[in-house]
Amino acid sequence: MPEPNPMSETAKINLLDFNRGALEAFFVANGEKPFRARQLMQWVHQRGVTDFALMTDMSKALREFLRANCCIERPRILTRQLAADGTRKWLLGVDDNDNAIECVLIPEKTRMTLCVSSQLGCTLNCSFCSTAKQGFNRNLTTAEIIAQLHFAHHSLLAEGHPQGVTNVVFMGMGEPLLNFDAVIAAVDMMCDDFAYALSKRRVTISTAGVAPAMHNLEQVTDVALAVSLHAPNDELRDQLVPLNRKYPIGELLQACRSYIDGYRSRKITFEYVMLEGVNDGLEHARQLAALIGDIPCKLNLIPFNPYAHAIYECSSQQTIDRFRDYTAGKGIVTVTRRARGDDIDAACGQLVGAFHDRSRRSQKYQLGLKDIGGLSVAH
Repeated sequence: MPEPNPMSETAKINLLDFNRGALEAFFVANGEKPFRARQLMQWVHQRGVTDFALMTDMSKALREFLRANCCIERPRILTRQLAADGTRKWLLGVDDNDNAIECVLIPEKTRMTLCVSSQLGCTLNCSFCSTAKQGFNRNLTTAEIIAQLHFAHHSLLAEGHPQGVTNVVFMGMGEPLLNFDAVIAAVDMMCDDFAYALSKRRVTISTAGVAPAMHNLEQVTDVALAVSLHAPNDELRDQLVPLNRKYPIGELLQACRSYIDGYRSRKITFEYVMLEGVNDGLEHARQLAALIGDIPCKLNLIPFNPYAHAIYECSSQQTIDRFRDYTAGKGIVTVTRRARGDDIDAACGQLVGAFHDRSRRSQKYQLGLKDIGGLSVAH
């Protein structure tokens, strides 16, 4: 083992950024055996130990090297909120610049689902989403993503919930596929037997439809995929999801079919927010059924969750039920998602965090200006 090389705290390597492959490469590069990666992952992710001195199956020299050169740095807990239905929301500070993200834990009888964020804000500008109105700052690191699970999982274990977090959905702040490498590294850790050992069916990546990245995704993982569709034709989807102007519905559905091709157990979950008088008519239901009826899928109808100054209203329950009955009658598995945590703004589309908006979209929104054009997406 090399002699410790003390570094400043800011220069230390945050080992939460490394999945097992990266950790093995790190240890080998520093004169250690690859199995040290498995040991460290078990200490950190399974036992919740972040003090290198307590990792007693490693040599003293190695522990001292890790202490001097590395860290396990997690976001700071800024606020905690508890909804009437048991949903929890945390505001987590992720750097020294007053930037913070929100993540949400949704408790159910047989599972605990954690909704994680992948960006500070969102580069997209879906017209019905509160997060979009806040603008964008930057991508989260792998460490900042996996730390959300680390915090929630070990909080539950400490409270006596023996399974901890059982499901993870990338449905918080941001577009996961525009932070591809960091998200995939985090997913690797979520599913690793030496970390959280989640089944790939229990990890869901949600996308607004970044078609090229969806093709890349099928090459590296087979976790569950959810697609935020929200409209059955390009004209309407251009208004609701401006990304559609770059990757229209035809290209998006081609990527969906490619993702499930050859996998009997794979299905796409299509998400469809119900907006009164906008996308909730029977004609929309007919168009949608014709559009996705040949794709193995589930359709999630999401009652719109209001927020301050929103320009939409939620469809009535009668309208939602009529829409559901039509698509279900066409053989599409259709469910209406129950709003969770809306009394603490923890429901779908309500997460906002706190950060410095580099896109200046929040300023334009506050001035009442429309900014749904000029979309630029890297791919």
